[in-house]
Amino acid sequence: MPDLLDGLTSANPKIHIALASSSNAHSFSLKTSHLQHIFRHFPAERRLLGDDPRIPAGKGKPAPDIYLLALKSVNDILAREGKEEPIKPEECLVLEDAVPGVEAGRRAGMQVVWCPHPGLLEECKDNQKEVLAGLTGISKESDVNHVPNARERFDDGYATLLHSLEDFPYAKFGINVAHR
Repeated sequence: MPDLLDGLTSANPKIHIALASSSNAHSFSLKTSHLQHIFRHFPAERRLLGDDPRIPAGKGKPAPDIYLLALKSVNDILAREGKEEPIKPEECLVLEDAVPGVEAGRRAGMQVVWCPHPGLLEECKDNQKEVLAGLTGISKESDVNHVPNARERFDDGYATLLHSLEDFPYAKFGINVAHR
C-alpha cells in the first residue's frame, strides 16, 4: 500500500504538516506504535502532545493554544529556512475526531474536518451544526484565549463533516495527491 503522506507531500512541496494531540506522550506512544510509517512524517518539533510543556496548564482543547502552537512550530521552521512567507491560521486544515478539537480548531481560525467515531456522531446528531461552528458551549470565551478572527458561524464553509477519511475530498481543499 502506498504511503499517502509521501504522495501528499511530494505532490505539494508547500504543504507543511504538524501533529496536535491531547494525548500525553505515553498514551500517544501506545496508540500509535503500530503506525510509525504514518507518524514518521511529523518531525519532533512539530509534534505537540497534551503534556507538552509549551502548552500552558489549562489551555488544552477546546482552547486554541495547541493548534496555534503547532502553526508557530511550522512557521518557525519556515522563518529559519527563509524560503516562504508565514502560514496564516485560515490557510490551515485541522483533521479532528473529537468535539473539543473541532472547537479548538475553529477558535484558532482554522478550517476543520470533523471525522467522528459513529457513536460520537450519533450522540451529537441533534447539535452537529453547533459542533461544526465550534459553538457547543463546552468552553466559555472567558475560559480560553478567544481568537477574534475565528470563524464561528453556522454553515460558513469552514468546517466539514466526513464519515470516513477513505475518500477524502482533496480537491475541495486545493490539495493534489501523487498516486503511487
